[in-house]
Amino acid sequence: MPLIRIEDGFIRSVALGATKAPPLSLCFDSPVLYYDASAASRLEQILEHHDFSADPDLILRAGTGINRLINSRLSKYNTSADVDIERVYGPKDRKRILVLGQVEDDMSILKGCQRRMDNNDLVRAAVQENPEAHIIYKPHPEILHGTRPARSKPDAVKSIAQVLEQDISLADAFQTIDHVYTLTSLSGFEALIRGIPVTCFGMPFYAGWGLTDDRQMCQRRSARRSVEEVFAAAYILYPKYFHPQEKRALTFEEALELLYTMKRASSA
Repeated sequence: MPLIRIEDGFIRSVALGATKAPPLSLCFDSPVLYYDASAASRLEQILEHHDFSADPDLILRAGTGINRLINSRLSKYNTSADVDIERVYGPKDRKRILVLGQVEDDMSILKGCQRRMDNNDLVRAAVQENPEAHIIYKPHPEILHGTRPARSKPDAVKSIAQVLEQDISLADAFQTIDHVYTLTSLSGFEALIRGIPVTCFGMPFYAGWGLTDDRQMCQRRSARRSVEEVFAAAYILYPKYFHPQEKRALTFEEALELLYTMKRASSA
């Protein structure tokens, strides 16, 4: 019997998934989903084999989509309010590193990391490798909102890093950041599209293509890809988009515009 696995896409909703908000995008895959590095997902196969050089219109769509995503300040989840990030971070007087926390029992960590690490281990690694830097730790929104349990306590690393205690948007959080550390977070790719170097201790879908500092290797991923090519594969070719009220398929561009409208309505 064929087995098709289903997971949220990379632009999802205004509210968190744990609140049962309907997703604007879904990924359908077999034998594994994009976050499972143990085998080649359909997304990995696209990135390894698609002839992007023969599809300039797709790359143009990707470049336009990247700019639109950045300018709209949207992300996968869009629960946070805008803040004056300079007041949160303080004056910048040295290299600034953002550590992206995740839900530690999430399948993207269980299936994407050979080395068992929690968020606090990641913070400690960033501090050890960058002893003079300003280390900022951003816990996952679902941890901050209490919709998922924290396996490691952020308070345990407050002595070595600044721990953010409010749900700050990635658009704000990335400002003045020089480097990002992550296990497998999608937010790492959102840093890449902004030109921020990223270190991955696991193997997310965007690692292994020559764009990131990888601490875990994947021999299957031999192609070298641009940020635009990875974006085209992950946001345009791989997922399906759907209007939850009108019950119809959407293009990537239509879904992004709908999410922008929903975000503005929720903030009004």
